[in-house]
Amino acid sequence: VYKRQRLSPLTKGVNKQLLPIYDKPLIFYPLSILMLSKIRDILLIVNPGQIKNFKSLLGDGKRFGIKIQYKIQKKPRGLADAFILGKSFIKKDNVALILGDNFFYGQNLSKMLLNCSKLNEGAKVILHKVPKPELFGVAKINNLKKITSIKEKPKKFISDFAITGLYFFDNKVVKYAKQLKPSKRGELEITDLLKKYLSTSKLKAEQLGRGGAWLDTGSIEDFYKTSLFVSAIENRQGFKIACIEEIAYLNKWIGKKEVLKAIKFYGNCEYSNYLRKLIS
Repeated sequence: VYKRQRLSPLTKGVNKQLLPIYDKPLIFYPLSILMLSKIRDILLIVNPGQIKNFKSLLGDGKRFGIKIQYKIQKKPRGLADAFILGKSFIKKDNVALILGDNFFYGQNLSKMLLNCSKLNEGAKVILHKVPKPELFGVAKINNLKKITSIKEKPKKFISDFAITGLYFFDNKVVKYAKQLKPSKRGELEITDLLKKYLSTSKLKAEQLGRGGAWLDTGSIEDFYKTSLFVSAIENRQGFKIACIEEIAYLNKWIGKKEVLKAIKFYGNCEYSNYLRKLIS
């Protein structure tokens, strides 16, 4: 979904989600989170004129054992607009939303994601402790993991739990999104959507625990911090973060044949060498 131009002029020639975070396009990271959640039907909402670039990289998702569809957001109408644009895609199902510039990492991440994807009713957000809550939308929670209040960039301290860019909703989200009115900046705000669930006590939270990492790659500084983080983890531990073919292979969504095709697609590079080790 549209974001402000904090990475300009880099993003004047190419979509931000196609820029590299270490050795992979940024889009691989949020895509891997959905795949770790065992979500296989994905709608990618893109800016006008960008579908061709994404399709050349990801295609229809069949290579990864998933199904990817595309939708254009013609104007920056806000995150909640995703559920209006995606109405025919969502149909009567529950749905998850992840922002294309958010990075998640953690030891128990997969377990938490699978738990979230089993949501039957209401909404659930992922929270992460931050040192400067005044820079984020934050949530106050009780001991039952229910959110009691949320505030966008609070001037007075109410909580140090930031609301990250990963959300799980029941099917009521489409109806709620249609009821929203544009904010002062002319957008349908995700915070207003969450407040709909909060008003009926149906908004819950999961926390990224100690050792977990959430990074928003919206600025140049954060973009390169994320690259350095991925580089350090991968080179020290010997595995790749957000290798989407590996996730698909371990989930048995694809076999060796598809991994070999991926190696041919990427050509002679370290990513291909990693895939060779995966199936050797």
